[in-house]
Amino acid sequence: MFEVSEITEKTKSESLTMESIPISKQSEATAGKIKLDGPASASQPETPITPERAIIQSRDFSFFYGSKMGVEKINMDIEIGSVTAIIGPSGCGKSTFLRSINRMNDLIPQTRAEGVLSVGGQDIYDKSTNLVNLRQQVGMVFQRPNPFAKSIYDNITYGPKLQGIRSKAKLDEIVERCLKAGAIWDEVKDDLQKSALALSGGQQQRLCIARTLATMPKVILMDEPCSALDPLATARIEDLIAELKGTYTIVIVTHNMQQAARVSDRTAFFCLGKLVEYGMTDKLFTNPREQATEDYITGRFG
Repeated sequence: MFEVSEITEKTKSESLTMESIPISKQSEATAGKIKLDGPASASQPETPITPERAIIQSRDFSFFYGSKMGVEKINMDIEIGSVTAIIGPSGCGKSTFLRSINRMNDLIPQTRAEGVLSVGGQDIYDKSTNLVNLRQQVGMVFQRPNPFAKSIYDNITYGPKLQGIRSKAKLDEIVERCLKAGAIWDEVKDDLQKSALALSGGQQQRLCIARTLATMPKVILMDEPCSALDPLATARIEDLIAELKGTYTIVIVTHNMQQAARVSDRTAFFCLGKLVEYGMTDKLFTNPREQATEDYITGRFG
């Protein structure tokens, strides 16, 4: 059976303000001019993630769509209880890597993986992995809200019922706990039988996050969770991410670099299917090691 060790510590982070990120208006360089393998510039070493703190570990992990490479030889550790942002231009492998963490890419024909990608110390691409248990432990929030065409109550209880929970009292407790954790309880508590499709876009996305929490995951993957939302709804989601950090490990793919700076502890920059740079968010945005990283965050390409 797939199992992830319990989270016992909370991590601390410092967020950057939007003003602290150097974003220029330059946009003339192209991805074809990116140099991925040049020498790194001098920088202060940062504290590595120790093996016991790494809930997700990638070792030379590659993923292919038929003969086409999605990501190539990714090596990175993701710390338990942290928020990790993955940034990069379109088609760079961000979502491919994110979806590999709970094997959502398995749903696409003729795909294959190489190397090792482990969650909680277990290689999730091992043949013994139970995919149902994996996806209960590693939840997914998609780019666009995707509530079920059911009531708010039934959306939250769908996963627990699949896990065999039938007690009305227990289900009621799960609904209240998850809607509160999803920062939407006060808005819907008086009408839980209302269709989830009648909620606003921002409410639907918070409901989807609450639905993900109902299966008691250890990791939450978020693929551009705010791209379809207005600024106010986006701020609510970002506040929610801050509240969930520590209790859950969150990995978020985003095109919005200001968002990555606001919500994440560490940031990974992907380009052309490769991991170019990975480190503490404030350092990556203010003193990147790689020229390609600096070119991207200053708007020279992407």
